[in-house]
Amino acid sequence: MSSSVRPPREHSLTASLLAGSVGGAAQVIVGQPLDTIKTRAQTAPAGAFKGPMDIARQTIKKEGILALYKGMASPLLGVAGVNSLLFMSNTYARKLVNPFGNLSIKDVALAGAIAGAAQSILASPVEMFKIRMQGQYGSGGKRLRDVVGEMYGKYGWRKGILRGYWITVVREIPAYAGFFAGFEGTKRAFQQHYGSSSIPVWAILTSGGAGGIAYWTACYPLDVVKSRIQLQEAPPKGFNYIIDTFRTIYREEGAKAFVRGLSPTYARAVPAAASTFVAFELTMDFIQKHTDI
Repeated sequence: MSSSVRPPREHSLTASLLAGSVGGAAQVIVGQPLDTIKTRAQTAPAGAFKGPMDIARQTIKKEGILALYKGMASPLLGVAGVNSLLFMSNTYARKLVNPFGNLSIKDVALAGAIAGAAQSILASPVEMFKIRMQGQYGSGGKRLRDVVGEMYGKYGWRKGILRGYWITVVREIPAYAGFFAGFEGTKRAFQQHYGSSSIPVWAILTSGGAGGIAYWTACYPLDVVKSRIQLQEAPPKGFNYIIDTFRTIYREEGAKAFVRGLSPTYARAVPAAASTFVAFELTMDFIQKHTDI
């Protein structure tokens, strides 16, 4: 016998895929300008800018306001695949970590780490193209298709399209452990406060913001290394290229290089991650109420 009100059920892989794509699109639209400032802070030569506000001022003055949206096409085109794979992998990993469904925060973090590693295969090229678009200064830069064609034509698939894959994996494991654990821990605190599994949208936004802060706190120095590797002209050499790049940055610029751009990153993390989780949760709620997926 059917009922007009359907009880909550476990997230299916298909539903997670669909809701994840919506959440990812929301993240890109909300967070792109500050992401551009973050990337330029990480990759610009030492002393080129006085700080995040100077990056924003010079970028807008010299290139126009739309320059803050450079590289947006890459994550928007790839976001469905990347975030769908992320949330679908997280759904699967949760069942793998604890088939009984009562996940501790440690279980949530472990599942997030597994999901982060899994989605790196798509996240790596999407981020690499975004960074190379954002790293172009001045007007009249290369279009996304030109960057893609150049990277593949010069360096092929492994050293071109998938450049920085392993540093992306290394970054995403702690990052998404923090991302999902931060969100889930804060969300559970709100649920306990309200005495209900259903919480207001503002509480989901707050939980998502906490997840975003945890994400970047867990991985920011690794993100600096990843940005340098993916932006440099020549592909990295040697098996230890991640450690070698880390050492080079530290030797030439000091420890402060690994936190350069952190303030705009945190400023972006709250609205971007909050919008991701709200879009995901609301889409998932709609799917569960109105479909059999």
